Amino acid sequence: MVTGLQIRDAIVRYGSTVAVDGVSLDVQPGTVVGLLGPSGSGKSTLLRAIAGLEPLAGGSVSWDGVDLAPVKVFKRNFGMVFQDGQLFPTMTVARNIAYGLGHLSKTEQRDRVAEMLEVVGLPGYGDRRPTELSGGQAQRVALARSLAPSPRALLLDEPLSALDTGLRRRLADDLARILRETHTTAVYVTHDHQEAYTIADRVAVLVEGRMLQLDDPEVLRRAPASRDVAAFLGARAFITEHTARELGWEGTLTTGEVLAVLPGALQVADDGAEVQVVDQGYTVDDVEIGVLLPDGQRAVVSSPERLDSPPSGSASPAARRSRRNT
Repeated sequence: MVTGLQIRDAIVRYGSTVAVDGVSLDVQPGTVVGLLGPSGSGKSTLLRAIAGLEPLAGGSVSWDGVDLAPVKVFKRNFGMVFQDGQLFPTMTVARNIAYGLGHLSKTEQRDRVAEMLEVVGLPGYGDRRPTELSGGQAQRVALARSLAPSPRALLLDEPLSALDTGLRRRLADDLARILRETHTTAVYVTHDHQEAYTIADRVAVLVEGRMLQLDDPEVLRRAPASRDVAAFLGARAFITEHTARELGWEGTLTTGEVLAVLPGALQVADDGAEVQVVDQGYTVDDVEIGVLLPDGQRAVVSSPERLDSPPSGSASPAARRSRRNT
């Protein structure tokens, strides 16, 4: 039985700086694990260590129980997709995709290229040059090139981060579909929460080289394991059970727990608690209304439209639970 990719206590150092600090995770065959974190959190470094591009100072990377330390990069059979796609500008799209298919006959290469172009939604683009493609199309070609040799795992390093927001979201949906349809085992690096939730089956949150939580997206959103995780996910305030009840929350907390008020946790409601409105601003999806909670902390209420310059408003809570750091 194939067990997939295993990382155990991985450590990567740059001189005296620890970039990856004892990270362990499993990537089961056919699943996608997202590495989510801010810039400098070690997520891309960990990906490069998995590929063999960065040496481990400690720990191990293995596939199906076999240690990959002595295995050279090109023999690990991992595909890689980078932010800029790294297509060959002098080659056609078809030749770019066929780059890693030298072991196949010309007929088999043509068939595989045509198949990959269908998979990524670009049939008929084989004769074009990368310079004739949009950013989104170029990334689809880069994905097709990485999938063409049927790698046992795919490593993607922020492949959509250079695209505009609307296109990035559309391609995230397409990428999630493609990875699942092809049953691809993948590790996906991103700093974008929504992208990670859309594409990954499980998400690992990395901060300062340490993995703080590994869970499926819904658990991560509903129950951040610590203040650090909740803060990275966008929590603007951390409230006690007493304050939560003032806002109309009816749940209970155990000793040492607080509620992390994440984006979208508070919404405008006619029967909600009265709070002071501080400011309002637009996002891609809705209007964020800055408010002061009963304990004086600032939070954001989501609304489909702006309020008419009110001095106060009412909010209904759906805040998420988060354990205190001890």
